[in-house]
Amino acid sequence: MPATRLTSDPIDLAILVAAVSAPRHGAVATFTGVVRDHHAGRAVLSLAYSAYAPMAERELAAIVDEVGAAHEVSVAVQHRIGALALGDVAVAVAVGADHRDAAFAACREVIDAVKRRVPIWKRERYADGTEAWVDPTVPEGIVPVGGG
Repeated sequence: MPATRLTSDPIDLAILVAAVSAPRHGAVATFTGVVRDHHAGRAVLSLAYSAYAPMAERELAAIVDEVGAAHEVSVAVQHRIGALALGDVAVAVAVGADHRDAAFAACREVIDAVKRRVPIWKRERYADGTEAWVDPTVPEGIVPVGGG
C-alpha cells in the first residue's frame, strides 16, 4: 500500500510512520485530521469526501516532493474519500527528519498545502437534515445543497 495516496479504506498511521522512518531521523512528526461533530456553529452527523483522483494524487505527490526537498525530510500523506463518520481519520501526514523543528515545520506545511491545493471536496450532513459543501472561499465556509 503506497504511503502517499487517496484511499477509501481507514488510514493506518503506522504505515505512514514506517514510510518516513530512517536511522538518520531523530524525529517523526504526525498530524491526523479527524471528523468532528460541528462546523460553523452547526451539528455535523457525518461527511463525505470526493475527488478527481488522478489530479488529486498528482498534487499530493507534488506536495510531498516539494516539502521533502525544501526541508530535507521524508513525507507521507493519505487522505480519505467516501463516507466518513464522526471520529474517523480523514487525513494523516507523517514527516521524518533529522531534528524536530524541521519535522514540525514540514508537517504543518504539508497539511496546509493539502487543504489549499488538492482537489478534494467535502460534503457535510447536519443534525437538522440539511447538507452543504464546505468551501472556505465563501462566507461561513459552506454552500447549501439543493438551495436549502
